[in-house]
Amino acid sequence: MSAQLAAYSTSTGEAFQFWVLGTVAVIGALCTVFMKRAVHSALCLAGTMIILAVFYLANGAYFLGVVQIVVYTGAIMMLFLFVVMLVGVTAADSLKETIKGQRWLALTCGLGFGILLFAGIGNASLTEFSGLAQANASGNVEGLAALIFTKYVFAFEITGALLITAAVGAMVLTHRERTERAKTQRELSEERVREGKHLPPLPAPGVYARHNAVDIAGLLPDGTPSDLTVSKTLRERGQIRDVSQEALNDLRALEQRAEERLERTGIEQANLKRSEEASK
Repeated sequence: MSAQLAAYSTSTGEAFQFWVLGTVAVIGALCTVFMKRAVHSALCLAGTMIILAVFYLANGAYFLGVVQIVVYTGAIMMLFLFVVMLVGVTAADSLKETIKGQRWLALTCGLGFGILLFAGIGNASLTEFSGLAQANASGNVEGLAALIFTKYVFAFEITGALLITAAVGAMVLTHRERTERAKTQRELSEERVREGKHLPPLPAPGVYARHNAVDIAGLLPDGTPSDLTVSKTLRERGQIRDVSQEALNDLRALEQRAEERLERTGIEQANLKRSEEASK
């Protein structure tokens, strides 16, 4: 009897963990929806997924917790984040509906899903609580696999089909039709020649300088820095290190040492020649 009551009761630590992490998870979910920038929404969603993984681990579902972090948060969510960062989503994107009535259709589908969800939760009844010990009797992975491939196999397959459909829909939505003919390589090169742009590849940073870092401008043969060797972004930020004078001073010191070495070598050769003539 005490074991059954313990299964239905919640300890203080579990309650504290649920209310703290649950609040953070809800805030992250709301920020995912209401954030203006897509990158910030993706980061908030990643934080919510990590909290869900903590809930799985706390409830003994170790396999689900690890999969939640490694697969969903570490792979799929980061993939979404990288796609958003590379492709970019700005306010300049058109918000005009390409399919008439799609907003009302989406609202109707969302409302129907909500009704089904609340109806399922309202009609749910728990007459017997098995507990984690009985559910994980053969191991967490084995118990999860038995449920996925027996009782919930159709729901699992439908979820996979839904994810594939979502991936195809994302590719269709991100596809943009070209409204004008693409310029050929010859046309692009002729345009660069007419505009007087730099035709050959840009020189590498740090050429003739003491360092070859990306924030150090390369030096021309006369010692002046070349703006073509550094990124335009670094120039606008003012993050370029000017080492031209330092490089010129080093160059002068090197030339002076070379001259002194040449003079010393010339004197030594003259003395050697005199000694040879005297010996003869």
